[in-house]
Amino acid sequence: MVSVIHTRTLTACLLVAGLTAALAVTVLKDGYVTDPGGLAWWYAACWLLFAAAVLAVRRTPARHAVALVLAGGVAVAATGLLAPPRTSTDSYRYAWDGRVQAAGISPYDHPPADPALAGLRDDWLFPRGADCAVPERSRIDGPTGERHCTRINRPQEHTIYPPVAQGYFLVVHALSPEDARHKALQTGGALLAAGTTVVLVLVLRRRRGDPRHAALWAWCPAVPVEAVNNAHADVLGVLLAVLGLWAVVRRRVEGGVLLGAAVATKLLPAVVLPGALSGVRRWRDAAAVLVPASAMVAVTYLPYVLLSESSVLGYLGGYTKEEGYDDPSARNRYALLRLVLPDAWALPAALLVTAVVVVHVLRRGDPERPWSGALAVTGAVFLLMTPGYSWYALLLVALVALDGRWEWLGVAAAGAAKYVVVHLDGDSSVVGTTAYALAAAAVAAGVLVRRRRTLPARAAGGPWSARRESGRVPVGSKEE
Repeated sequence: MVSVIHTRTLTACLLVAGLTAALAVTVLKDGYVTDPGGLAWWYAACWLLFAAAVLAVRRTPARHAVALVLAGGVAVAATGLLAPPRTSTDSYRYAWDGRVQAAGISPYDHPPADPALAGLRDDWLFPRGADCAVPERSRIDGPTGERHCTRINRPQEHTIYPPVAQGYFLVVHALSPEDARHKALQTGGALLAAGTTVVLVLVLRRRRGDPRHAALWAWCPAVPVEAVNNAHADVLGVLLAVLGLWAVVRRRVEGGVLLGAAVATKLLPAVVLPGALSGVRRWRDAAAVLVPASAMVAVTYLPYVLLSESSVLGYLGGYTKEEGYDDPSARNRYALLRLVLPDAWALPAALLVTAVVVVHVLRRGDPERPWSGALAVTGAVFLLMTPGYSWYALLLVALVALDGRWEWLGVAAAGAAKYVVVHLDGDSSVVGTTAYALAAAAVAAGVLVRRRRTLPARAAGGPWSARRESGRVPVGSKEE
């Protein structure tokens, strides 16, 4: 028996090591524009190794698994530090916003290309000469009319990032050495990712869940690629959302404050609010979450509103239009709905289905497991909207780790597939639509399988039926 346990643990360790090696190669490969097909195969290899490692750790004793999840999470996240950002330039805007704030200027008042901020430019964010030959560089005018370029995307547009994210950018800038460049934000992302893993383990232990489920976040390829290498601030919003959902079970006001901070980081975490209200029957209980959440958003925005001459919403309106939320054909938006509905019906249908899911969560959700309702709403929104930016799915991955319904990870993988092939020759939208269709099929299959498993337990009754239905099964039991 001891040898079997050691073999299972060793297998899990070897698979995590293989995943770490594959991720290192993927991060070091600079093929997003030049070789998207080859990069896509490396992405696929990483996701397959991730799935195998997660399956292996489920058979590992809990006392070994927690240490393996934490150590493996550190190793996996560290691969994101091996190279500059490979598939996104967003972190360069983060660095710029932090620098602008440190100079006592509101980040919402001037776009990066504004000559008024020319004194803050350096050769890293604003290269010149041969360094401008890279396709991702945006051309701008220099302070005296000469042509420069910048690593920052959309340099003619005002920043879009909310105030908690702006505070994070300022803190990272203040704590970083002058020559840190991209490493500072990547290191911040790695620390936040590791912190999220620790919080997930604690929540799962204290809520009688399986701490091995934390591997669904800690080892997911989206974490080192998007949270660390591309240093997306979404990871801060994810950490705050997880803390908020944990807190709201017993302390609604504190949970509301944390969820408000998550929304004031990246706006997207607003989709978890219906989950935080799962099963709420009284208005005052709902207000105990929504009022402090709204107050937190207002309080964090207020200093920037008072100090800024321009709108603190920045490029938000232009961004939603650019991403095709009002024109489905612009970015292959609502791809699954458009397979069966006319384009003009896609947005109303998406809103209707989302409303139905929200109402179901509010009426039938488990207040002891708000992350379960949050996952249902968030996953539904992703399948309806079919976003093309893979870092959005970091929130979904963390909710999967909390709830244990691993089939929703296919949605995160679909977003990665859609994003990595955007420069592929041919119609890349076909790849994205197919990936999301497969993810939807996996979710539907998972729902059917779980219902078939719970029906006999419901009919038989007894203490195990409620545990199976809620997902709270003691670690180490035969049910696991």
